[in-house]
Amino acid sequence: MSERRISDLVAYCLAYEFEDVIASLTNAQRIDVTDRPGLEFSRRAYKLARIASGSRPLARKLAPFPRSKVVLERDFDLFLPVFSHAEELYSLETIPNWRERSKKAACFIVEIWSNRLTGYLVELLSSFDHIFVGFQHSVVDVARMTGRPVSYLPYAVDVLRFAPASPDRPRPINVCNIGRRSAITHQALLDDAEKQQSFYYYDTVAASGSNRQDRTFRVDNAEEHRRMLATILKNTSYYIANRSHVNNPDFKASQDEVSARFYEGAAAGAILIGEAPRTNEFKRQFDWTDAMFHLPFDSPDVGRILADLDCDKERMQAARRRNIREAASRHDWLNRLQVIFATLGLEPTEQMNLRARQLDQIASAA
Repeated sequence: MSERRISDLVAYCLAYEFEDVIASLTNAQRIDVTDRPGLEFSRRAYKLARIASGSRPLARKLAPFPRSKVVLERDFDLFLPVFSHAEELYSLETIPNWRERSKKAACFIVEIWSNRLTGYLVELLSSFDHIFVGFQHSVVDVARMTGRPVSYLPYAVDVLRFAPASPDRPRPINVCNIGRRSAITHQALLDDAEKQQSFYYYDTVAASGSNRQDRTFRVDNAEEHRRMLATILKNTSYYIANRSHVNNPDFKASQDEVSARFYEGAAAGAILIGEAPRTNEFKRQFDWTDAMFHLPFDSPDVGRILADLDCDKERMQAARRRNIREAASRHDWLNRLQVIFATLGLEPTEQMNLRARQLDQIASAA
């Protein structure tokens, strides 16, 4: 089940990429959620009935189903919806008989914060055999609220798309800096690019959000956007990757999560620079030599730091190759799908085995 026809923020492209990989490896049928107004009307009615009655079954009887509902007419081995965030969970009502028609059912929620869990939505997960979440700190709370097994499933990337044809290819983009950024570091990079006549790639979209710290936009086609991002990173020398909400001083280290840009940059063979997540989980997932080079969020001397790194060309080239090799070995979406299949006791498909061989070839070439 996919939200791609009603949710088009750039951040959601990560979930849609996972869906596309799943479909290519399992011959899955994808059901797109449509008619956002109808879905929202149904959700609001269900919420009021749930609060007023205190009963989930009664609320389901009183509230109308979404107008775009899809009734499954045959059985499936596995139901595997991917949600970008917990607010999308009501979309499950689009397929009212999904549990009856699915031998096994699991879901993956990309972004789910413990302090933003909504009871009447999270309880909809109680019919799943297993719940996978992209945030480690939310595992305990989601398990408590649903009574179901919950596991942390790290993000990943389509390595076949992001890995360069040659690790030693020229990289005309000197620095790529997208998403949340430091005004101090950004200005220093602008000045350095002007001085060196180098290519500094950055967002020009206006900052957004209540605190003006976010930089987001909408996309027409998620697959095309991921293709463009992969092309940019395969041509980038240094990719600025920072921990979650790095520009929010109230954000605690215990809330740090490993964002998608670490996997994307590594798979593309870019050098990762920035402030890493302050967790053991990040150190476990990115435990190889020179996986990350520290760059303070506010770095007025970033030009000098990059120049020093440039002086050690052999070390940088080795780091690029190592990033590609490790990403191909453990951070492709196949690796996450294998975890889901193993957890549910499902045998891998032949397409999954073929992709594993392709990833081995990329790792060996690097």
